[in-house]
Amino acid sequence: MDIMFVKWGCVVNISIIAVGKLKEKYLKQGIEEYLKRLSSYAKIEIIEVADEKAPEQLSLQEMEQVKQKEGERILAKITDDTYVIALAIEGTMLSSEQFAEKLDKLAVYGKSKVAFIIGGSLGLSKEVMKRANESLSFSKMTFPHQLMRLVLLEQIYRAFRINRGEPYHK
Repeated sequence: MDIMFVKWGCVVNISIIAVGKLKEKYLKQGIEEYLKRLSSYAKIEIIEVADEKAPEQLSLQEMEQVKQKEGERILAKITDDTYVIALAIEGTMLSSEQFAEKLDKLAVYGKSKVAFIIGGSLGLSKEVMKRANESLSFSKMTFPHQLMRLVLLEQIYRAFRINRGEPYHK
């Protein structure tokens, strides 16, 4: 997705790479709403990679295998020149203002390609975490990975509003 940071005249390509297909109608509606709101700021693209089918009860080894297969699919969508931010519970927590500042600084410092990675229900593989330039946490709580798409889009929208000095509810 192309996100323009008017403040500095920079164009940043941001992709959201997410594991699994979104099925819930209410989440699709929320995502469509934020994509519509963001359309005056950016062209948004969400890249879905297939989730690995697995039984409910998995051993630790089987869990790692699932994450590794999903991770391979994620890494195949990332180019060498992409700045990668993995969404992970153990990542750094930022305020909305700090998140907006981070996006703005990435543009200023020439990081023209940024990818946000949302893993599957088991999280992200070690390989994806190793490839990530940083990890970001929205909370110490666990959220459904499908819901994180909506939350991330809302925060990107909020970041645009903050960076442009436009009002947005607190």
